[in-house]
Amino acid sequence: MSTDALRRRFLETGGIVILLLVAVAAAAAIIEPRFLNRLNILNVLRNFSFLAVPAIGQMIVMTTGGFDLSVGATMALASVVTAAAMAAMPEAQGVQLLVPVALALATGACVGLINGALVARLALSPFMVTLASLSIVAGITLYYTQGIPIYGVSDAFVDAIGRGRVLGLPPVLLLAIAVIVIAIILQRRTALGRHFYAVGGNAVAARLSGVRTHRVLITAYVLSGLLAALTGVLITARIGSGQSTIGGTLGLETIAAAVIGGVSLRGGSGRAENVAMAALCLAIIANAMNLTQIDSKFQTLVLGSVLIGALAFDRIVQGRRANV
Repeated sequence: MSTDALRRRFLETGGIVILLLVAVAAAAAIIEPRFLNRLNILNVLRNFSFLAVPAIGQMIVMTTGGFDLSVGATMALASVVTAAAMAAMPEAQGVQLLVPVALALATGACVGLINGALVARLALSPFMVTLASLSIVAGITLYYTQGIPIYGVSDAFVDAIGRGRVLGLPPVLLLAIAVIVIAIILQRRTALGRHFYAVGGNAVAARLSGVRTHRVLITAYVLSGLLAALTGVLITARIGSGQSTIGGTLGLETIAAAVIGGVSLRGGSGRAENVAMAALCLAIIANAMNLTQIDSKFQTLVLGSVLIGALAFDRIVQGRRANV
């Protein structure tokens, strides 16, 4: 096998992300010994879950050649819907608690449906559509809550999902792993997954080949909205209230995880397992900065710098592929 073929194989299988993950984890352990503490590792895995789930949705949208900047606002809206519905059902227990969760997930799916319909049916720019959607959804959420947290979240819900343990692991981590596995199966074993790649690679060619491109695009945005809403539900269980101000940087973080994970900005490529490893890298970096008491404003600067570096790397890779 030639050197170029080996290099392409290394990139396609996530070699860069694996090396980055190992380097980041080793650096964090050296800089801050508390990083290897069991409770801290669980905290990293929990935060990883809150990023990996919406990042998978972002990856699906980016695979089709688009963006979803509204994931943070959708997550906040789902959090508020969950808390408000539970507050209206103070006696709800067991299966009854699925009603607020279902309402929140349906809300996220509706946001994704609107985004997808505007992008697919009206051929509007995904960037502008989801930017406008971010503003509208965030405005609705802030108007409803007036910026005040909504309490009344069921204690049973918080204890089971937010603070519970299953086999010694946070339930949110198990849910995140399930989402990642389902995404892998979707990409590699289903026609829909292949259609995501086809639309992102060349929408015109995909349409001429019989792919219902409009339906594929709408499905991608619905899945993104659904996973963002699921994240909102999980965070609500963790903090015990509905918050309209969460998710402010989630759009940037999910795009960073996707790009670092090898998802092309032009669409047509990307693997769920690589995006998950990239999300874990970002979670470790954030945790290490928290342990070393680095100012939160500087953490945002680091995130932006990491994203720029990932974009530059993606540009270099795309340029080399074009030359080949």
